[in-house]
Amino acid sequence: MATTEQKEGSIHQDEYPSKPSNNPMFKGVSPEKQQIYLAYAAKDDEWKTFHTKKLLRKVDFRLLPLLVMMYLLNFLDRSNLAQARLGTLEEDLGMTGTDFNLATSILFVGYLLMQLPSNLLLTRVRPSIYLGTVMTIWGVVSTAQSAVHSFGSLLACRIMLGIAEAPFFPGAIMLMSSWYTRQELSHRIAWFYSGSALANMFGGVLGAGVLGNLNGAHGIAGWRWLFIIEGVITIGIALCAIFILPNFPASSMWLSEDERSFAEWRLVDDAKESDDTDAVSLLAGLKMALTDYRVYIFLLFQHVSLLSQTFQYFFPSIVETLGYGHIETLLLTVPVWFATFLVSLLVTWTSGKTGDRSIHIICLMLVSAVGNAIATGTTQTGARFFAMFLMPMGAVSAYQIIVAWVANSFHRPLVKRSAAIAICNMFGNTASIYGSYMYPKSAGPRYIPGGSANAVICLLVAIFAVILRFVHIRENKKLEMVEAEAMGEYEGDNGRERSEGFRYVF
Repeated sequence: MATTEQKEGSIHQDEYPSKPSNNPMFKGVSPEKQQIYLAYAAKDDEWKTFHTKKLLRKVDFRLLPLLVMMYLLNFLDRSNLAQARLGTLEEDLGMTGTDFNLATSILFVGYLLMQLPSNLLLTRVRPSIYLGTVMTIWGVVSTAQSAVHSFGSLLACRIMLGIAEAPFFPGAIMLMSSWYTRQELSHRIAWFYSGSALANMFGGVLGAGVLGNLNGAHGIAGWRWLFIIEGVITIGIALCAIFILPNFPASSMWLSEDERSFAEWRLVDDAKESDDTDAVSLLAGLKMALTDYRVYIFLLFQHVSLLSQTFQYFFPSIVETLGYGHIETLLLTVPVWFATFLVSLLVTWTSGKTGDRSIHIICLMLVSAVGNAIATGTTQTGARFFAMFLMPMGAVSAYQIIVAWVANSFHRPLVKRSAAIAICNMFGNTASIYGSYMYPKSAGPRYIPGGSANAVICLLVAIFAVILRFVHIRENKKLEMVEAEAMGEYEGDNGRERSEGFRYVF
C-alpha cells in the first residue's frame, strides 16, 4: 500500500518506463510526455484516487464558481427583457403586437453567427482573456439598453448583445471538457448550467426589487435601472474573470508541473487518445466534425431540446396568468427556479454516477410534457402553478445532461470537439428564433398553441434520446468486435482511430 509520502510525492525520472509507448492513444505526444503518462498509468488505484481528489478540489474551486457566476449573468442579461416587460418597457418604446417576440428572437441572429468561428478561435487563445473580454463587451451592450428610446434602437442592441454573448456558452463547455473526465463532466455542467435557473430565480427577486422600488428614481424608469444594475455587475465580474479563470491544463501556471501533467494524463486515460491542441489544423478539425454523422443527430437533438425551453423567455408572463400583480408574479417565479436548480443537480449527479444519459433524459422530458399538458388543459390556479414547476424541472435538467453528452461523444482532437460543441449549440439555438413566437400575448392565459406544441416537442426530445442510445450501442459493439478479433484499432469517427478500451456513453 502506498504511504502518505508516496501519495504526496511527485513523479520522478527514475519512475519513468525505459521506452515510450507506441500506443495510438499517445499520438502527437512527445516521448518525454509519454514516459510521464505511462508512469501515472502504472500507479495503483489508491494513488490515482488520492491525487485525483486533490487536483479536482483545486480545479473545482478555481473554475466552477466563476463559470456559474458568468453564465448566470450571461443568461440574465439575455432574458431580463422578460422582467422589463412587466415594467413600462413596451409602453415607453411604443411596442405593440408581436414586437416583444421579435425583440426576444432577434438576439439569436447575432448569437448564432459567432458560435462556430469563436469556438474554433478559442483553441488557439487563452480562454481567460477571450471569455473575460467578450463578457465585458456584452456587459457594456446590456447596460446600453437602458438608454434606448425607440423599438428600433432596442432591436439593434439585442443583435449586438447576441453577437457578444455567443462565444461564452460553447466556449465554457469546451473549456470544462478539457479538465474533466466523462464521468465528472456531467455533474460539473449541471453546476455550470444551474446559472440559468439561478438567473431566472435571482432575476425574479432583482426584478421585483428594482421595478417595485426604483421605478422613477432620478427620473429613470424601473426597467432602465434593471439594465443598468445588471450590466454594471456583469462588467465587474468580467474584469475579474480575465485574471482568475483557468486556461487549458498544459498552460495553467497556478498548478505545479506534476499537477499539469497529471491533469492531462487523466483525460488521455479517459478518452484513450491525446488532446494535443496543435495536432490538427482548424480546417481539418472542422472537416472531421462535419463528416461525423453523429453530429447531425446531436444537433437536431439539441435543437428540439432548446425549443422545449423557449417558455423561459416568457415565464413571468405565463406565471402572470395566475392572476397576481407584477411584483407578486416575479416573486412566484423564485421557488420554481430554485426547485429546478436542486433537481438538476440531483439528476446530473446520478447520470454521472451511473454513466447513463438517455434514460435520464427520457424520464425528465416526460415530466416536462406532463407539465405542459396540465398548464394548457386547466385554468385552476393550484394545478397550473404545479405544472409550472414540472415544465422547467424536466426540460432544463434534461438539457444539462444533453450538453454533457455532446461533449462526451466527440473527444479528440480538441479542435474537432470544439467544432462539434459549437455546431450543435449554434443550430440548437436557432430554435429560439421561431420558438419565441409560440407564446403570443393574445394566447393567454392557457397559451394552448404553445403549450400543446411544447408537450409534443418534449416527446420528440425523448425519441432522439432513444435513437442516440441505440447509435452508441451499435458503435460500441463494433469496438468490441474489433478488440475481440485482435484487429487493433477501430476506424471510427471519420478516420480518427479509437484506441482499445474506449466506449461511447449512452
